[in-house]
Amino acid sequence: MTQFNPSECVILLHGLARSDGSMKKLAQALDDAGYLTVNVSYPSTKQHIEALAPDAITKALAQCPEDSTINFVTHSMGGILVRQYLKKNIIKNLGRVVMLGPPNKGSHVVDNLSKIPGFKLINGPAGMQLGTTEVSIPNTLGSANFELGIIAGNRSVNPILSLMLPVPNDGKVSVEHTKLEGMNDHIELPVTHSFMMNNKSVIAQIIYFLVHGSFNKG
Repeated sequence: MTQFNPSECVILLHGLARSDGSMKKLAQALDDAGYLTVNVSYPSTKQHIEALAPDAITKALAQCPEDSTINFVTHSMGGILVRQYLKKNIIKNLGRVVMLGPPNKGSHVVDNLSKIPGFKLINGPAGMQLGTTEVSIPNTLGSANFELGIIAGNRSVNPILSLMLPVPNDGKVSVEHTKLEGMNDHIELPVTHSFMMNNKSVIAQIIYFLVHGSFNKG
């Protein structure tokens, strides 16, 4: 039986148009590593980022033990929720944050597809906020002032979307646009955007960063 460490809580935040089910394998791996894991489900396509972030993260924080260190592991838009929350709030016992494929500078896919009928219906108001313009939500949140490691993918299963993006990319976000000023470490792996959270190498790097504050590049 796994012995959880109640002093280390890890909050998982899935990406746009996904659910906590997409983070289930990662949650199990973190549980097995001894972390107390809170796998959050939130209505990513129903509200704007400014509303999603406080609602999802406040509920998640309530599930972590009092005085525990609060870590985050996010996929895609989940990372933008953390940035949005931390711009408005202070988590006094914040630990480390690992973002998987975050559109920290926005995604060219949104630039190209947001005006196509059906895009907003599928991706909701939050999806419309993830473009690369200076006024897009990711580009108005500022630099990281917390311990941050970013994992970017450079493989794609969607060649059409990849053509809309600078190379290299993961099919949804370019490697360059995952980066954020103030980050502590960044690593590029041969994984795709949609499934990177299930990759064994990605999971190993997540746990390594949570422990060491850097990725294993040896």
